[in-house]
Amino acid sequence: VQLQASGGGPVQAGGSLRLSCTDSEGTFRRYVVGWFRQAPGKEREFVAAIKWSSRHTAYADSVKGRFTISRGTAENTVYLQMNSLKPEDTATYYCAADSTLIRSSWAMSSQYDYWGQGTQVTVSS
Repeated sequence: VQLQASGGGPVQAGGSLRLSCTDSEGTFRRYVVGWFRQAPGKEREFVAAIKWSSRHTAYADSVKGRFTISRGTAENTVYLQMNSLKPEDTATYYCAADSTLIRSSWAMSSQYDYWGQGTQVTVSS
């Protein structure tokens, strides 16, 4: 598994961005794929996750109704559509994957085996 996160950038509050997570070495068919974010001086926090095979999803309360995680057409891509962005969404966003997670562990960053390099999202007011 070799994860690549992309799609970040600067955006004004209220705007939208779509992040992509791609596995350049395989597919996500057997994996749970999660998005996490980390702002300067803060802990890494869970944003959203999807189980590829079932399309089941989970979201942090702070992004529910604004962010949508989804499978791409290609089996090696997961998207995070971020709408109604707020300055507090500013962070480096990381995608992660693991093939053994149970649902109760999806929000736990320590449980993911594979991580991408991160993409910066900066929301200005």
